[in-house]
Amino acid sequence: MSTPGQAYGSGARTFASGAPTAQAGPSVARPDDARVHAGAAARPAASGPRKVRLTVARVDPWSAMKLSFLLSVAIGIALVVMTAVLWIILDGMGVFSDVDRTIGEVMGSENSSFNLMSYLGFGRVLSLATVVAVIDVFLLTALSTLGAFLYNVCSSLVGGVHLTLTDD
Repeated sequence: MSTPGQAYGSGARTFASGAPTAQAGPSVARPDDARVHAGAAARPAASGPRKVRLTVARVDPWSAMKLSFLLSVAIGIALVVMTAVLWIILDGMGVFSDVDRTIGEVMGSENSSFNLMSYLGFGRVLSLATVVAVIDVFLLTALSTLGAFLYNVCSSLVGGVHLTLTDD
């Protein structure tokens, strides 16, 4: 027996509007079909946020490598920019000339051959920051990929990290 608005054997269920909706198999009459047609008022309201317990069983090393590469490149760029801005601020405040003058007074001669700016020039500091940033990119990418492999091994032994998520 078919009820109004429901087609049997077609694999689709039609509601009062006559529009078919997709269904994952042959249509079978269920006792709770009346609630579907009655609307949302027949369903009991949720008593609060749902909680779902999930387990992170495996981390894909390739995706961990790609993500860590992009993040470490961003950190490297930020390091170079931060170094340049800090050097410009310190030079504008006269810190390098004050330190150079103090070193000259400690050495005891007015015309010492020591010049701090030959060691801490803008080009040298920026070059060193760039080298550190490139090393940072390689190390962070390699370490996070290795961490993904180690997590997968440990996860297979102990079961992974259990998370409880809510839909607040």
